[in-house]
Formats: sequence, structure tokens, C-alpha cells
Amino acid sequence: MELYEAMEKRRSIRKFKPDPVPRETLTRILQKAIWAPSGNNLQPWEFIVVTGVKKEELAMSYGRITEFGFPPAGKRTEAQEKFLEWAKTLGGAPVAVVALSPVHGDPLTRKMNLESVAAAFTYLLLAATAEGLGTCWMTGPLRNEKEVRRILEIPDDKEIVAITPLGYPDEEPVPPPRKDPELKEKVQWIGF
Repeated sequence: MELYEAMEKRRSIRKFKPDPVPRETLTRILQKAIWAPSGNNLQPWEFIVVTGVKKEELAMSYGRITEFGFPPAGKRTEAQEKFLEWAKTLGGAPVAVVALSPVHGDPLTRKMNLESVAAAFTYLLLAATAEGLGTCWMTGPLRNEKEVRRILEIPDDKEIVAITPLGYPDEEPVPPPRKDPELKEKVQWIGF
């Protein structure tokens, strides 16, 4: 798949087929993710690839924190119920990938590391799209970060940047319209 096509085709998938993703495919995706640019070429990213029981625990953790923020059962909207089901199962995805950055006390270095890991995570999402897989950049599970750390045994010297479920999509969401497609409000041209 051509790069521009992958950029436009990538969607946040919330419904996955249960089919397992071959480890060779996951390896290819991660091998592309690590080609992202990074501040000072530190390449500070680390990834945890999760399947099986630990992936289910991760999903249930997200479900619990989501449910905590919703009205009680019987008083939820249909959209809330649908989102809660997605959270409890990560849409049925067979894999989850967690991106980590080293903890750093210097705010500028921390920002540089977070930006670098975010770039690698973006490459991961695009590589997954090129492989015919779906993803969904998530930070919601981090509202229960303590439990995520416990489940995945993430040490205190690592910062969780983002999580994505990963698998074969079982939906084709319509692309949401772009805000300011003519680039009149969100882009400043200086000296042109």
C-alpha cells in the first residue's frame, strides 16, 4: 500500500475479527515503527505486545474505569452501552500494543521522548494499516494506569504513552470530515 493511501485509509477501528495476527506480521509492523524520527536519535520507545489472558485483563481494566464514569446500568444511553462493550473487550481485537517511554525528570527531555514515542506509534498505526490490520490510538485506559501497570508489570521508570488494540477489522468506518481541509485556519504561511 502506498504511504499516502495508508494515511487516508487508517481509521480508529472498534470492531475486530477474532482471527489471530501472525507473529511475523507483528514483527514487520514493529520493524517499521522503529524507523520513526526521534529527538537526538535516542529512539526511546519500547513496546509491549499483549495477547491472551493479559490482553483480556487489560480490556476488563479499561471496562471497569469506563463503567465507573458512566451512569448505572439501565440509565445509560445506547451509545454508552456500545462504548462500554467496546472498552471491556477492546472490540474483540486479538492483540494490544502498549508504547512506553523512559521516565525523565527534565521536562524538555520528557517532552522530546514523548514526541519520539508518539512518532513511532504513528508509524506503527500506518504499518498496521498497510498490512490490512486495524488499530485505535487509545489513552482512555490510562485513567486506570495503576492497574494497567500491575497487569503488564510495567516498572516505574517507564511512562505509558498510548495503547492500541490490533487485529483484522470487522468494520469499515466512514472517514470523519477533516477540519479546515483548505488549510485556511490551522496553517500559517510565513514568508510565502
